Amino acid sequence: MSVLFKAIPTEYAKAIWAGGDDAYGMQPERRVSDGDGVPCRHCLRDVREGESYLLFAYRPFTKLQAFAETGPIFLHADECGHAGDAEEIPEIMQGTPDFIIRGYSCDDRIVYGTGGVVATKEVPARAGALLNRDDVAYVHVRSARNNCYQCRIEPR
Repeated sequence: MSVLFKAIPTEYAKAIWAGGDDAYGMQPERRVSDGDGVPCRHCLRDVREGESYLLFAYRPFTKLQAFAETGPIFLHADECGHAGDAEEIPEIMQGTPDFIIRGYSCDDRIVYGTGGVVATKEVPARAGALLNRDDVAYVHVRSARNNCYQCRIEPR
């Protein structure tokens, strides 16, 4: 199955850029990138050395519920283009050896038995296999080191 890597919604990014609060009701922190490990979740590209970025709490779910994990993510401080839906592994995942891949049901619950650490080059195939299941609606990609949300994967 072909898969699509999806960035955070532009509407959400625009709200943050406009001074909106994060998932915890706090203002994002503004920082300057040292060029190492600052992946923007909107354009799915790394924030380059010397560029400003925002650090804030993000919950990739519309409603609060037991499986609605919240955690830190980064966003370019200045508006950037949306990554769009891409079939290729995004820049923010390249150069990292592996990620946590986990399937979710249509009611936003973790589907037990779908989670695991997967080599980066195997992510599309593993996500495709999960999305072939009737009980998996979409997949989250998270850092295998820090559990930070990276992006969402849906069927093409």
